[in-house]
Amino acid sequence: MNNLLDAINFTTLFTVIGIVAAIAILFAALIVLVSRLTAVKTDEKEEKIKDLLAGANCGGCGYAGCADFAKAVLEGKADFSVCGPTSKENKAQIAAILGKTVDVGEDKAAFVHCNGGVCGADKFDYVGNKGCDFKCVVGGGNKVCPFGCLGDGNCVSVCDYGAIRVINGVAVVDKGKCVACGKCVKACPKHLIELLPKNIKVFIACSSLLKGKDVLSACKNGCIGCGLCAKSCPETAIEMIDNLPKIDYAKCTGCLTCVSKCPIKCIHEVK
Repeated sequence: MNNLLDAINFTTLFTVIGIVAAIAILFAALIVLVSRLTAVKTDEKEEKIKDLLAGANCGGCGYAGCADFAKAVLEGKADFSVCGPTSKENKAQIAAILGKTVDVGEDKAAFVHCNGGVCGADKFDYVGNKGCDFKCVVGGGNKVCPFGCLGDGNCVSVCDYGAIRVINGVAVVDKGKCVACGKCVKACPKHLIELLPKNIKVFIACSSLLKGKDVLSACKNGCIGCGLCAKSCPETAIEMIDNLPKIDYAKCTGCLTCVSKCPIKCIHEVK
């Protein structure tokens, strides 16, 4: 045992240990220095804006997530008011951070401008990949009406809130669940979905620009462009444009006259 201890040069051992420790400390210091130099500096306002956003990362705003959107908002490249999931109260706080006086608007929901579904005639039996976008590739879709809902659920598949279902071949939105993220609006290849204020009383459940006879041959529930709604509206809130009624919600009082006068019942009361 004594011979073994005598063979150990403690000075050399401690020197080696010291060198290794010094190298470890040096590398640790270099790692900290490099991480600080390469760290992405985040503006304090940007962090506050991100924290006030809903955090859904839904992409409805067109950005990859809430962090990217917050950065764009701070740089003036994006309008924070378009973020449906963010509450009006939080939007008001974001406006204050930006030093702006902004009307954050009314709470919105998605509305589907179609009343067809199983009541719309088919051009052919579709056999292929599931999805409205795939159906559109084949002759613009399997419906005779070129403006009708294809009912294959593109909107359903992108909704993170379970707010959309396909019922009788047409997409239907539960406005109580909808946060107006806008993903369904972008997903619909027929452009039938629109974000409207939740407190509206009526909406047009049709998008057809066809004339009366052609509409009825394509869909039993399609607007025939008769104009009775526009003629009967006591507030002149409805205008016929390209055979389809358009509602001026600033004038509409929700009297439901248009609902009762529509012979096809394609103007729906919002409940």
